[in-house]
Amino acid sequence: MNLPFQLTIKCIPEKQTETLTCTAILREIAGRRQVYAGQWNDKDVIIKIFSHKIRAKQHLKKEWLGLNLLRSRGLNCPEALFYGKTENKKRVLVTEKIADSSTALELFNAAKNKKEKLDLLIAVAKELAEQHKKGVMQKDLHLGNFLLTGSKIFALDSAQMRFYAEEIPRGKSISQLAMLGCYLSDDQTEATEKLCEWYAIERKWQFNGQDKALFQKQMVLHRKKSIKKELKKCLRTGKRCLRVKAGNYIAVVDKNFCDEKKLLDLIKQIDTLMNAGRILKNGNTCYVSCTSWNNKDIVIKRYNHKGLVHSLRHTVKGSRAKRCWLNGHRLLMLGTATPKPLAYIEQRKGLLVWKSYFVTEYVQGQRLCDFLRDKTVAEKQHSKIMQQIRAMLDNLGKYRIIHGDLKHSNILITDNGPVLTDLDGMHIHRFDWTCKLQKKKDISHLNG
Repeated sequence: MNLPFQLTIKCIPEKQTETLTCTAILREIAGRRQVYAGQWNDKDVIIKIFSHKIRAKQHLKKEWLGLNLLRSRGLNCPEALFYGKTENKKRVLVTEKIADSSTALELFNAAKNKKEKLDLLIAVAKELAEQHKKGVMQKDLHLGNFLLTGSKIFALDSAQMRFYAEEIPRGKSISQLAMLGCYLSDDQTEATEKLCEWYAIERKWQFNGQDKALFQKQMVLHRKKSIKKELKKCLRTGKRCLRVKAGNYIAVVDKNFCDEKKLLDLIKQIDTLMNAGRILKNGNTCYVSCTSWNNKDIVIKRYNHKGLVHSLRHTVKGSRAKRCWLNGHRLLMLGTATPKPLAYIEQRKGLLVWKSYFVTEYVQGQRLCDFLRDKTVAEKQHSKIMQQIRAMLDNLGKYRIIHGDLKHSNILITDNGPVLTDLDGMHIHRFDWTCKLQKKKDISHLNG
């Protein structure tokens, strides 16, 4: 529908009719709802149209009741103005629009440094503590559900909240606080401690050792869930990625790297491009080339066809390029340096994966073995890098992640520290004991 457009709402339960103008779309969840900025009686409003075929009424009711319950408990939230049905029976909720406001997520992403980010998280943690004291718990807690204007914080998405007669208990509260902690990287120990400290002050608690252990455990669990959710988005067309099917090729690309037209061009010339580049490896299993394309230095790794059984196995378990794509994104989400994944491409014959290609940015650096042999580098710098590598592996171990082929040539040393490469053998273990066993093998390869 072209903007702007008018809506006529028959209000429930008053039965009067109201006319609104939708001026801009703010958000759309296909098959569920559309959110518009609009005007009603010369007043700026937010208009939510619920479009689920079965649950639209339930979704609207939850949102309306949630907003009123938040207000009755003295918590800041947009005022619910009225709700009703459109002429074509769509259910609509109208709320006030908070002027000059931004979500906490927008402010967090725009923050210039770690201190600004921490200060924002502490402010949100204090508001979260206030919600918990008043028996309110968010089922889907994230920074996008907090709206800031000046020093005021407003709660959003009331349909995803649960309301209790008493304060939220300690265990559940710490679990929710850990969701905020996930916005900090694992190495920001002091920042997470401050976050916990300020939350505890608002709740009039003392954060003991047991609380800290629970917080750390919950952070790992929430981060795993969050990563699993985000990785699904990396396989389909969305804000960041574009999925394209062209002939016998299937590809997913980072939208910042190229558009669909250029991706199709890359697919057509990819082997020629690799042959013209600087060959890094030319083996039976894979072929690696460093080249330049679309004004960017890139590395392309091609996984060769090695027979019908080999193709069948990688069709069932996923191509190695696809696994590298997902593993690269997984590491970046955990704050572990790895060349940025730009695209993966699968060439198929019928249903079988025949060949696959993984494209990353080019990272300038020394292999670990060359770095350690470099006499121009001080011993102190050698020790610092090895400490960083150990810390990187320990952090991955918290998430039961093992590289699987940890040798010196798969760790690049850059000006910003170590970078992990060659991720197709990476494995996420189900059990701590198998992870520790494999980690010992990885470390022995590194030391050997």
